Amino acid sequence: MNTGSGTGRPDPMGEDVVGEAVEELCAAVFAPLRRRDQRERGRQYVRGLLAAEGRKSIRNMALQTGSGGAAEEQALHHFIAGSTWDWQPIRTALAHYLARSAPLSAWVVQPMAIPRGGEHSVGVGNRFDPHQGQMFRGQQAFATWFTSGGVATPVQWRLFLGGAGPVESADSYEACAVAGAAELAQGSAAGVRPVVLDVPDIATRATLARFAQARVPVVARISPGARLGVADQRLPSYGALPMAARDILQNVRGMRMPVEWADPERAGARRNSLVAAVRVLLAGREMLLFGEWSDARRLPGRMWVTDMTRVAPGALVRLTKETGTVSLAAGASMDRVGLRDFAGRSLSGWHRHVTLASVAHAGLWLGGRLPVASPGLGPGARPSRRPSPALAGC
Repeated sequence: MNTGSGTGRPDPMGEDVVGEAVEELCAAVFAPLRRRDQRERGRQYVRGLLAAEGRKSIRNMALQTGSGGAAEEQALHHFIAGSTWDWQPIRTALAHYLARSAPLSAWVVQPMAIPRGGEHSVGVGNRFDPHQGQMFRGQQAFATWFTSGGVATPVQWRLFLGGAGPVESADSYEACAVAGAAELAQGSAAGVRPVVLDVPDIATRATLARFAQARVPVVARISPGARLGVADQRLPSYGALPMAARDILQNVRGMRMPVEWADPERAGARRNSLVAAVRVLLAGREMLLFGEWSDARRLPGRMWVTDMTRVAPGALVRLTKETGTVSLAAGASMDRVGLRDFAGRSLSGWHRHVTLASVAHAGLWLGGRLPVASPGLGPGARPSRRPSPALAGC
């Protein structure tokens, strides 16, 4: 991550840019808080997340942004765990501010595994990490990310409790993963953009119905063994019994075409892969199944389904590369802003913490301190600002 001038010393001018971006951002996103002291505490917390080294504990942040005394520490703790302010208007204001700062490409839903021992943090249990394909001890969170110009910022959050808590515990794993994503995309002032569900096995009937009802286009990861009907009458498997997604794609590998896309991990770099797509039936609806091959001799590395059946497969593959942008952004700033550092028992406290950590992450982006994977922007570049009458009140 670009954190200075390249000499190993702090870059005062760069810090000024970040400070300016954070101040402007905080003034906008904390406007929904009615009380001035709450707006100031929010700004202080975001500043603390960015200034504190190591784990972003309340004590550590109080030392960086205030007197560091017991009263200061208690006030910050109360602001997160004991106050009554609603985090959702802050998230909405953040989404609006980001849309005003840069054009929205897509919303991306990804899981975030938070390894944690003990029993003293909300949502801790034996969880499954879908990206690693293994169990772990800790918390399982899901974030919906705003992606634009090769950079991403988390906006919406959900913590999977799996029956271990009083509020979100009733949610199934699938419902928790997509909670709020369709509504966020539907209500975005940037206009409706696709939601990319980068969570394996998430393409269930209930999930797809949620996005269809909201009239939000969706692209969802699907497992190789998921059974689908073939809806293309030109194929010999049309009308036969449902087949595994991997077998359907292997049957149409003769239709593969090369696709060029920007590598999220290397700014300006281009890569190529092969893609094939076929119309299928899933949950009573006609969808498009497409797969991407990095090695023509093997099975496709990733398989997706989408209701955007008229979009070219190459454009769909490039859209899924936003998931790499999210992974890059998360890796660059997850520890930097303490997204995984809340260790309290309060679910509302967890939501407030990750909301403010998301604001801090956005401040790093707007201040040019996150790596940008885009041919048009390099690390340290700041997104262009464009006025939006619809968002003038944010």
